[in-house]
Amino acid sequence: MNKFNSHVAAVLACAFVTCGCAPRNVSYGGDVRPMLNKYCVECHAPGKEGFEKSGFDVSTYETLMKGGKFGPLIKPGDAFTSAFNMLIEGRADPSIRMPHNREKLSEREIETLKVWVNEGAKNN
Repeated sequence: MNKFNSHVAAVLACAFVTCGCAPRNVSYGGDVRPMLNKYCVECHAPGKEGFEKSGFDVSTYETLMKGGKFGPLIKPGDAFTSAFNMLIEGRADPSIRMPHNREKLSEREIETLKVWVNEGAKNN
């Protein structure tokens, strides 16, 4: 195998391994809801500080999808432009990354939320 072919083989092997690790068929109930309970609901539920400031309530699927004072934060099928994902990833502005003033979600958790939104943000 020449040098070029060995590089191509290495790249394809990495791509195969990476694609195999990406979450798929993400479930709201099994994957997303537990993360929201762990990281978000203590601030973003009625009567809590995050809710009072933003109007964003993550305590149910329906209120999560409704959004906040400025409208929906989740665009089903489009994690790149969903404010929900932008805030969690710190892409909107690192000073308002969510969860605010707490430990950042792991890369795996962030990727899971991206996949859920890209798969349509279904109540499954």
